[in-house]
Amino acid sequence: MDRFRMIFQYFQSNSESVMNGICGLLALASVKIYTCFDFSCPCLPWYNMAYGLGIMFIPPVTFFFCGLILNRQSLVMLEEWSRPQGSRKKDLAVIRYMCSSIMQRAMVAPIVWIIVTLLDGKCLICAFSGSVDPEKFVGFANTTPVQVQQLLAKVPCKDDELVRNNTSRKAVSRYLRCWSQALGWSILLILIVAAFLARLLRPCFDQVTLLQARHWSNYIDIEQKIFEETCCEHSRQFAHKCILHFFESMRQEIKLHSFRLPREGEGAEREEDLLRGITNQDQVNKLLKMWYYEKPPLNVSQVTHR
Repeated sequence: MDRFRMIFQYFQSNSESVMNGICGLLALASVKIYTCFDFSCPCLPWYNMAYGLGIMFIPPVTFFFCGLILNRQSLVMLEEWSRPQGSRKKDLAVIRYMCSSIMQRAMVAPIVWIIVTLLDGKCLICAFSGSVDPEKFVGFANTTPVQVQQLLAKVPCKDDELVRNNTSRKAVSRYLRCWSQALGWSILLILIVAAFLARLLRPCFDQVTLLQARHWSNYIDIEQKIFEETCCEHSRQFAHKCILHFFESMRQEIKLHSFRLPREGEGAEREEDLLRGITNQDQVNKLLKMWYYEKPPLNVSQVTHR
């Protein structure tokens, strides 16, 4: 149990590193799922494009939402954006920084999926085989327009009897595969260049504003964790004391079952200190309402003066 608690505390204290690891795992999962996926183009004129583009873009959307759901900062950012103004103002720069960080991590797996599908070429061949200009290929010269559309739709299905002996099927397939791979490598190159320029030009921007946004972004996340931990500790002590009062009339039975009840006055001060003077449900509800609607200003000196 202690080992699991240590792992949980490590995840809480290293949320940024954990999120980077989760994004990497999602990216690897997207590659693994695609390699294990049995791609079967329907080879029908009006269904090829829907199937090919669906396989290319629907899983990335799914991975994107998975990245948003698994990122704890998504909920923290939404809470910070939607909370009332209260005693603490909302910093839009911090919210923008959190949103940018969330989006960057969530986009890793979808981009990997799209690049892998383009480099493989099957999806684009299936989607756009019917859109190829048949005049560029000699094998479709003596066929009617309807037959041309049927032949082009059968290009992804190399074992189909209609195109098995057609000399232009491989040419169309190679043509579309070249375009797909060129597009995939182009996107990859653009992303690498964009990342390089962002890394290179980052010192040119206002570093003070960036440091402040990053600091208060981490603060909001840590503050939410500590508040939840404090609420859990108070709930545990509050529940413990309520149960003791409930079973006050059963002291002998509790002693027989090896439950240790504190003696009169023993540990009372310690429990009251942990309860922070909050001893009933109305006080707890009022405290939580005040925390949501009137978050205290970030000024530690006010606490020390008290």
